[in-house]
Amino acid sequence: WHLTDDQGWRIEIKKYPKLTEIGAFRDSTQIGGFNSTKYDPNPHGGFYTQDDIREIVAYATARHINIIPEIEIPGHASASIAAYPWLGTTGKQIKVSCRFGVHHEVYNVANPKVFDFLDDVIDEMIQLFPGEIFHIGGDEVRYNHWKESEETRKFMEEKGIQTYPELQVWITNLMSEKLKAKGRRMMGWNEITGVQLHDYQQEKVQKQEQKLSEGTIVQIWKGSPELIKATAEQGYDILNSYNRYTYLDYDYNTIPLEKAYTFNPIPTDLPKSLESKILGVGCQMWGEFIPTVKEMNLKVYPRIAAYAEVGWTRPDQKDFKRFTQSLQKLKAIWKKEGIEYYETPQPKK
Repeated sequence: WHLTDDQGWRIEIKKYPKLTEIGAFRDSTQIGGFNSTKYDPNPHGGFYTQDDIREIVAYATARHINIIPEIEIPGHASASIAAYPWLGTTGKQIKVSCRFGVHHEVYNVANPKVFDFLDDVIDEMIQLFPGEIFHIGGDEVRYNHWKESEETRKFMEEKGIQTYPELQVWITNLMSEKLKAKGRRMMGWNEITGVQLHDYQQEKVQKQEQKLSEGTIVQIWKGSPELIKATAEQGYDILNSYNRYTYLDYDYNTIPLEKAYTFNPIPTDLPKSLESKILGVGCQMWGEFIPTVKEMNLKVYPRIAAYAEVGWTRPDQKDFKRFTQSLQKLKAIWKKEGIEYYETPQPKK
């Protein structure tokens, strides 16, 4: 459950009330896609109280669903920095972002108070989420503010950290130790391994000295398929959420139903000895440009049924024709529940 981002902080933290008083609200919202210059001028905001969270977790637990909470560390942090500017590397007052996508704000890793803050936030959250796993995000971190900060450069020199990807691994490992001490296991997007997935992250690295903590679960979403094998070979458990197959916010031209159904979370070239490293499959719904429940449901259904078979059915038992026939029963259930679904083209005979 992705609870924080640049555009809003969505969970009540009692020790830091400004996270929701300020961080949960923005004065307008970008519309029309990532490159658009159009904005909905209406203020937008909201958050889940801790009582809301308890109610939702109880509802899920009664149905054998374990909710894993996610907060973003160290990037995608604009909303929290808008609430408490001292969290940011620049220390400047900013507003909650109205534009979607990746922003430059990152936590100030040279300030011990920042890690006290994260410690406090996690303490309140683990009282709400009893599961073993805690997600720390870690995706799409821009290094601009770290590069421009003399304080950050001095900190890296003191710690013997050579590059900014390694600095992120160092921070991630610190969070891992904090979570272990609280009886939790850390998960994060695959940038936490130090791999450079984006053009804006490129750093010359002779040899990566910082190694991600053992026991971390790596959620792979981007990069070449070879990264899955490489990550497993390094000993990490993997949640395979490869975006080219599993992102529910992508349209049906990008990920048609059959493509979703044919996804195999265990790569065919993965050695048998490493297959157990693939814990499961993720299918993500990102809501930036999905303004209504109806529009969300049209993208989720019926692909969610395909991903269920991806996760629970052996590849040799999968049959797309059989699946589309059995889908008719599910559609009747969804229709009865008032869930609008996308009518995908019928497969060719």
